[in-house]
Amino acid sequence: MEKNTDEQLLLSARIDSNSEIPISTQILRIAVYDEFKAYETYSKIIEKFGLVQPFVNIKEAEAVHYSVLVKLMEKYQVEIPINDWYLKIEIPNTLIECWEMGVAGEINNIAMYNNLLQYAQENDIKDVLFRLQAASFNNHLPAFRSCVLAHYNSGNSGNSENINQENIMEKLGEYQVLLDDIMSGNIDENSISKIFSKLNLTMATGAVFGGAIIALLNNYISKKNIKEEE
Repeated sequence: MEKNTDEQLLLSARIDSNSEIPISTQILRIAVYDEFKAYETYSKIIEKFGLVQPFVNIKEAEAVHYSVLVKLMEKYQVEIPINDWYLKIEIPNTLIECWEMGVAGEINNIAMYNNLLQYAQENDIKDVLFRLQAASFNNHLPAFRSCVLAHYNSGNSGNSENINQENIMEKLGEYQVLLDDIMSGNIDENSISKIFSKLNLTMATGAVFGGAIIALLNNYISKKNIKEEE
């Protein structure tokens, strides 16, 4: 299968200021490639588990997102990257893991848009990036968060481990710093990696830690909503 020549740039989801590729081209190709990833991920989850929410609604939203970006790419004569995500994506074996994957994916998407917005110059591109980021923060992330919370609050999470309370609070504190960094734009790849590593722990530690982390997201989102550009 044909590959994107800028595959490493697309996978990094961050602007390379030293690249010979124009910044606006990088922005649009990175953004649409990430939206392709979300669309294909949620599509494969639906194929595996059926018409489960919020995947159905968010999949439709992702299609709208990449369509808007494609229109911008046509305007600025930027080549659309090859959508090769379907063959790359592996879906977990449980819905709770899929919902947690959704949380992680949307956090990463928000961080990506923060990076792209630091470099965007064209008003129409900035407007679209702001709106897509707002959709992830205000709609998609809360939807997945609610599903994870409901799972852990149901009492059916099967947790059998004793988690040290001090350890939980330490991790929650680290989460708060990371989330603040995301929203202030002070985020790097190491911070994003930390977010993923901690989110993956929810699959192993169950209700106590997993529920606490998603509860923190719930509280954080209730206090900080991204406002769409007027």
